[in-house]
Amino acid sequence: MANVLDLRRRIRSVKNTRQITKAMKMVAAAKLRRAQERAMQSRPYSAMLASVLESLKRRIDTYDPETGDAWHPLLRTREEKRVLVVVISGEKGFAGAFNNNILKAATQFIDANSDKQIDVEPIGRKARDTYRRRYPAASYTEAAKGENGEATGRGERQRGTGIELIGDHTGLLEKLNFDAVREVGEDIVERYAHEEIDAVYVVYNEFKSVISQRVVVEKILPIIAIGKPQIAQSEEMSADERARAGEAALTAGISVQKGEAEADIKEFEDEAKKFGTADVDYIYEQSPREIFNAILPRYITSQLYHAMLESVAAEHAARMTAMDAATNNASEMIDSLTLVMNRVRQAAITKEIIEIVSGAAALS
Repeated sequence: MANVLDLRRRIRSVKNTRQITKAMKMVAAAKLRRAQERAMQSRPYSAMLASVLESLKRRIDTYDPETGDAWHPLLRTREEKRVLVVVISGEKGFAGAFNNNILKAATQFIDANSDKQIDVEPIGRKARDTYRRRYPAASYTEAAKGENGEATGRGERQRGTGIELIGDHTGLLEKLNFDAVREVGEDIVERYAHEEIDAVYVVYNEFKSVISQRVVVEKILPIIAIGKPQIAQSEEMSADERARAGEAALTAGISVQKGEAEADIKEFEDEAKKFGTADVDYIYEQSPREIFNAILPRYITSQLYHAMLESVAAEHAARMTAMDAATNNASEMIDSLTLVMNRVRQAAITKEIIEIVSGAAALS
């Protein structure tokens, strides 16, 4: 059994660890608040963009009357022989099962489509490192580097069979901005328009609130129904996960209920939907077909941007929950070690008293 000095050192070490995990929890909670606000603020834009497209779609012919095919490349469907899977993971660890859940969902989808040629485009350091280790034989080329040494996009593609890793977007989620996501979106749209890929799926953690999340595989290309997500696969949070996330949020001062701002955004989204379905002949400066042609690629970029925003918020929520659990475990360990230390110290004191009494009895 360890002596009192060793137990004191261990208790001091666990206390220091608890301070670190508690600080990381509060930092994650502060970042979560900002990420939540950014995710909610992007919803009205996405809703209105979808409504404008829906309104334009009702006023123009999107299909060729002679051939019956969609005239815009992003609306054309074809047999899925080569599929692009965009996996949005986290940049860092200490987030519980957040990254594992996303990578597990992506792997399940890839395995279910093993008869197709899969292009995997990881966004986030965890996804990139995992797929480099998991598919070492897959063809991969480094992305082009900018002047600052950071990745600027995908590199030259290598044709092959099976699974192909494309691009390097590490650091994109740490300082997420629309311009950077637009480059990724334009590249994906260009590849689909040139028939280099036949479908695009995005794997990410959909975030509604701290206790309302799910890992989804969403199909964004081709566009089948504007404003209606095409969920190919999803996995909800368990009851235990929701309970732990709710406790961590309450201790960090984050509300798990819908606030006034979110209610206002929901009201705006409802009004935006009416814009797309209203029987009103809107007057546009450009022709409806020209506007539709310009906005449709931006719609795909908006979907990617919104998915990344929600993934970032979900990552901070997962890290806050994981650090809360680590802090609680450290407190329980401190209590357990303190109890053991007291017992060891009590046993040592009792032994000394017995030795003193036995010695006094021997002398008398």
